[in-house]
Amino acid sequence: MFSSQKRLDRAYNNAKVITFDDTSKFILFSDCHRGDNSIADDFAHNRNIYYHALQQYFKNGFHYCELGDGDELWENLTFKSIFDAHKNVYMVMKAFYDDNRLDLIWGNHDMVYRKDSYVKKNLSTFFDPKTGLNTPLFTDITYQEGLILRHKDTAQEVFLTHGHQADWWNYECWKLSRFLVQVLWKPLNVMGISDPTSPGKNYTELIRIERRIKKWIKNNKNLITIVGHTHRPRFPEPGHIAFFNDGSCVHPHSITGIEIEHGEISLIKWDTSTTDEGYFRIVRTVLDGPKKLIDYKTS
Repeated sequence: MFSSQKRLDRAYNNAKVITFDDTSKFILFSDCHRGDNSIADDFAHNRNIYYHALQQYFKNGFHYCELGDGDELWENLTFKSIFDAHKNVYMVMKAFYDDNRLDLIWGNHDMVYRKDSYVKKNLSTFFDPKTGLNTPLFTDITYQEGLILRHKDTAQEVFLTHGHQADWWNYECWKLSRFLVQVLWKPLNVMGISDPTSPGKNYTELIRIERRIKKWIKNNKNLITIVGHTHRPRFPEPGHIAFFNDGSCVHPHSITGIEIEHGEISLIKWDTSTTDEGYFRIVRTVLDGPKKLIDYKTS
């Protein structure tokens, strides 16, 4: 059984490498937990915000990297039920995929995606009731455990992964966790009782996980590392441990993410506001940054 440090080592060593430069643009989201639009679907509250944000990033030439737990496959038994509930979202993701601008990482809640056979069977096509035919979706996609963004001029690296490698219970015992969620915590969640095994809802465990990831970063020359999993946005200043977290897409009434553009990194939020005329609109806010990636120097 691997330690958290060795699990992170493995994710890094097996990561897919994406080269970029200062003209490249990336949007990083994680922990969407897309569900079946039932009362237990936390994503449903923010789906319009997420859909609008994703459309804007597609129109503006961004590359979308999803850092795990995109689909909620603990509470829901099949991808089809999730796809049917949020088809419009997947159509935007498909547009990214068709334009070679989509990379997906598996987390603990969609860990089944680490098996290529499962992905091929469930995500390659979808049934279109208008035509009565199976239509291509993510035809040849492969989910990754990690991604490395490598600057083609400076060779600086940015490591992307879900972060549950530092969470023994939700990595090694994910099948048991899934079982407990399905039979126990999903019905209790409907009644407002939170799952205590989730680091996003257990502050003590959240701190432990962050400490383990920071230790790995320090042992790897302060490599810029961006994760999700805990749902807590983190954005360090240059000169500190380069531990970033993009937050989640299931915050109350908002989603958070990380943008990389023009060689700079920013923590952003999308939520709703009201105009003077009383209309709701979806707005983007910069929470921190932009900071130059090159300022996060390796030690």
